[in-house]
Amino acid sequence: MTHTIVLKLGGELVHSPELDVIAKDLRALVDGFNRVAIVHGGGPQATALQKTLGLETRMVAGRRFTDEKTLEVMKYVVAGQLNVDLCGRLLANGVMGVGLHGASGWMVQARRRPPRVMQGAGPEPVDLGLVGDVIGFNLPLLGDLFERRYVPVLACLGCDDRGQALNINGDTVASQLAGALRADALVLVTSTPGVLRDVKDPASRIPRITRSEFERMVADGTISGGMIPKLEESFDVLKGGARSVVIIGKLAPGDLARAVLSPGAAGTVLVAE
Repeated sequence: MTHTIVLKLGGELVHSPELDVIAKDLRALVDGFNRVAIVHGGGPQATALQKTLGLETRMVAGRRFTDEKTLEVMKYVVAGQLNVDLCGRLLANGVMGVGLHGASGWMVQARRRPPRVMQGAGPEPVDLGLVGDVIGFNLPLLGDLFERRYVPVLACLGCDDRGQALNINGDTVASQLAGALRADALVLVTSTPGVLRDVKDPASRIPRITRSEFERMVADGTISGGMIPKLEESFDVLKGGARSVVIIGKLAPGDLARAVLSPGAAGTVLVAE
């Protein structure tokens, strides 16, 4: 059975040893005729370059305000250095990655986000600058790449129909791409091996959670704190068309492939019911 998989990688993973483990599993998945797309961010590296250039990093309710200079930084870092380096690491492990961004055949189609009220930012509408909302993807181009067993590697920059690049949160791009592809799994690589009953005990991993089980775990305190909104967002992805969300991290060889092909064997899989 062929699976369609969207893999979200944080920018911090691009230069980490863990990426070689991930890439080898991707090679196995692609060799098995599975369709894999990668979406990556680059927030930490963008912030570091802004600091080097003497530019202020302005965050509003956890989102990066993007003026023209900040957008230039995102182009240099996300669509430039990180995309190239990520594709290079994949190539070294036998995976044929194809670097893409919003303007690549209008891959990530976007429009500028209008000012809106944001939780934690007061009662007035907030303008985040050159930030976009996803309105679509070039699915035929992705299909052509999948058919030839290439792995699309999407930087989290969108583009409007006038050619204006727009900054978009990487998790948002990955979630919406998973929905558009009706992906069998959106895989989120994190710093933990899955959802844990005891955050100090990796052996307490919960293999599978449904929406109703999640609500019970919140009520009895099994899941608490910052994990609640993260899982809420992941369950919302399922409403958009993805069939499952897999949360996984601290990967050993074979973990990624097992998490996708045998849901619950590694990490934590979230399903509607």
